[in-house]
Amino acid sequence: MAEPTMAAPQRVVLFASAFIVVALTVLLLVEGRNLMIPLAVAIVIWYVLNAQATFYRRLHIGAWQPPGWLCMTASILTVLLAAALFADMISGNIAAVTAAAPQYQINLERLIARGAAFLGFDHPPDLASVFEEVNLRSLATGFAGAAAAFAGNFGLILIYVLFLLVEQTSFSAKLRALVPDETRRAGINGLLHRMQVQIQTYLAIKTLMSIATGAVSYLILLFVGVDFAVFWAFIIFLLNYIPTIGSLLGIILPSLLTLVQFPTLGPFVIVAGGIGVAQFVIGNVIEPRLMGTRLNISPLVVILSLSLWGSIWGIAGMFLCVPLTVILMIVFAYFEKTRPIVILLSGDGRIETL
Repeated sequence: MAEPTMAAPQRVVLFASAFIVVALTVLLLVEGRNLMIPLAVAIVIWYVLNAQATFYRRLHIGAWQPPGWLCMTASILTVLLAAALFADMISGNIAAVTAAAPQYQINLERLIARGAAFLGFDHPPDLASVFEEVNLRSLATGFAGAAAAFAGNFGLILIYVLFLLVEQTSFSAKLRALVPDETRRAGINGLLHRMQVQIQTYLAIKTLMSIATGAVSYLILLFVGVDFAVFWAFIIFLLNYIPTIGSLLGIILPSLLTLVQFPTLGPFVIVAGGIGVAQFVIGNVIEPRLMGTRLNISPLVVILSLSLWGSIWGIAGMFLCVPLTVILMIVFAYFEKTRPIVILLSGDGRIETL
């Protein structure tokens, strides 16, 4: 006996409902980004804190195992120490860049003059006239506004993280009260566990690869004698979290500094070629072997999600695009009607179901 098919009016209602839900979701992500971005960043930091606490929990001193509260305290102190070192590095390098700027300008003017002569121009463009056309007051105002917005978001992120840490102690009890059925509750726990494992796996491997990329880049920059090698290695470490575009920027930015620092092209070629090879080997050979099929996201989907989340949430969306895509795929895999979407997003068409 053939199964009854859905009537045409029902299909229209279902399609219209799905379209409305998607439209409202996109509207919420775009219009509510000032609220959603700090929350998403806070959730990622919360995942990092729990992952670090789990790592510290595995450390034994003889038969003694550190308690949970001590592991979480050590994890929080680690993140705060990293943030303080980052702030100190930024403030220290701003003064150093200001002091070195005149020499960079001289080298850049020489480079432009040689380039103009090579291209056949009689009069190369004057940097002073170019900078005079820039409205420095508006740039300073915009920078101050962006800094103030970041400071405000940082405080909001800290509040979100604190509340997430407090709420996680009572989450199991709340879930038992919300979902009395043990089978359904087991399915939800499995869904949340998969999210946690895959996101923590991605962050752990990505952090390890970013450290390796930053370390190799630092050795190359130190060998050539590029200014602020530690600072640029840290920037490369951060940019490595952004798929594809971050790796390209990690090559271009220090290479441009090398170009204006040295009067010859030799150091530029070494830096661009060395960091480029390091990025390719680590990002395209070593990292995929470590990731394996744990994420199972199509490379095309990664690029599309980078463009989508970047257009919605800017730089924060670029950093968060892979974790957000992983979460969506796991949730879609949980429901039978949305599993075809996961098959299209996956790398090999195979999906894990709970």
